[in-house]
Amino acid sequence: MLRILLTIVLPLALWVWAFVDCLTTPEDEVRHLPKVVWVLIVLLFPPLGPIAWLIAGRQRGFLRTATAGGYPGHPSAGPGHPAARGGRPQAPDDDPEFLASLKKGDNEHEDMLKQWEADLRRRERELRDRDEPEDGRKG
Repeated sequence: MLRILLTIVLPLALWVWAFVDCLTTPEDEVRHLPKVVWVLIVLLFPPLGPIAWLIAGRQRGFLRTATAGGYPGHPSAGPGHPAARGGRPQAPDDDPEFLASLKKGDNEHEDMLKQWEADLRRRERELRDRDEPEDGRKG
């Protein structure tokens, strides 16, 4: 049983995991070779391909965040790069750009609502004027 686990199941799981990881890794985080070449290496050379991908193919951990701006959470981490600890993206509540976009969206919606209200008042006025007789008497 242990022999089957070590010779079939474990290498197969490693191969599948490395293949999916290679496919889902952004192009700018792939090292040394183009992403397409890494996918072919992982597919065609199990178990050496997945091991090579794990060791040399992708930026991991501190290396990924260090290129974004010095160290995790550093203010010089640019847009599209993780700025939080451990390479995870910043929470929306802590992201000033996200909060500013919400305020901008709120202002746009508020302006649109004011336009709709003004249009509704104008239409109601037109309907009242059309329904009332010309001599000012109500029907």
